Amino acid sequence: LGLKMARGVILALGALCVLVAALDNGLALTPPMGWSSWNAFACDINEQLIKDTADAMVANGMRDAGYRYVNIDDCWQARTRDGSGQLQPDAERFPSGIAALADYVHSLGLLLGIYSDAGVLTCQGAPGSYQHYQDDARTFAEWGVDYIKFDWCYTEPGMDPETQYTQMSAAITAQERSMVFSACEWGVDEPWTWAAPLS
Repeated sequence: LGLKMARGVILALGALCVLVAALDNGLALTPPMGWSSWNAFACDINEQLIKDTADAMVANGMRDAGYRYVNIDDCWQARTRDGSGQLQPDAERFPSGIAALADYVHSLGLLLGIYSDAGVLTCQGAPGSYQHYQDDARTFAEWGVDYIKFDWCYTEPGMDPETQYTQMSAAITAQERSMVFSACEWGVDEPWTWAAPLS
């Protein structure tokens, strides 16, 4: 875990993702720092790994140095939504659920991040948030999520990133819980020219 976690922390929250934080919501006044599961573990993630990582960030002093976000990237989701159309965690990988994991991470003085996608599927083929932006933002808020990385895989032809990210930003800011919105659009449509006001 040590070397892989260190690599993940060095790469922090992903150099290709554009952090969007311009609203006067008190969040991301400085760049959020932390750990992302993707760079070291890709889809090889589970609840215990996230807990162990959070524990290590406290024990090795990273939390006290300002690295506060523990971000779960793609592959946390079940392969289908539940019967009411809501996202659900993979029951084998995250048997206690995301809300319980958020409680654990928060108990250590850390913050929990999660991953979703503007398309019909995530980059790894799990359900995306397209046409579910309000529901998914509400779900993340109810679970106690603090940070949302929002990717751009499996988007429909002709979809406009600015429109989709604006809609998800509005869904997030409509929640009672404040959450950082990180638009991961890969730079293709010059998000630096339009993304700053979104969250």
